[in-house]
Amino acid sequence: MHDESPTMAKGNVTFLTRALGFAGLIPQILLTAAVVGGGPELRLFATYLACAYSALILSFLGGAWWGLAVRSEHPVPAWVWTATVAPSLIAFSAVVALAISQLPAPTLLMIGGSLIGALAVDTRFAANGLCPSNWLRLRIPLSIGLGALTIFIAILA
Repeated sequence: MHDESPTMAKGNVTFLTRALGFAGLIPQILLTAAVVGGGPELRLFATYLACAYSALILSFLGGAWWGLAVRSEHPVPAWVWTATVAPSLIAFSAVVALAISQLPAPTLLMIGGSLIGALAVDTRFAANGLCPSNWLRLRIPLSIGLGALTIFIAILA
């Protein structure tokens, strides 16, 4: 018989995990500084790199969710598998739109909004016991931080 009550996934978000997660904000912080304080060529270059970096991290997030789902000792709801591939598809669509339009602001807005919106999936993962109990303590500041930096660069673009 299958226990319907969610139990948290094994594992824990350690200090090292948190430190490395926050280190992942450094590239976007530096790119934001370049967009704010650089000359026109540096600003443009930094804006495009911000698109690439945020798309990469959004895609990485889907991979992290996939890994959590695969490790589950309980049946995984079907929505989870869709959620795990959605970030890569969104990131790829945003980069294709950038390649076609050469307008980085819409791409940055799409990815930044998706990073913040990903918290809804993280919350559902927690409610379904698919992640460590302190997962949201890591994910909330990282998603809001990278999402906000990405949207800020979009506004400046």
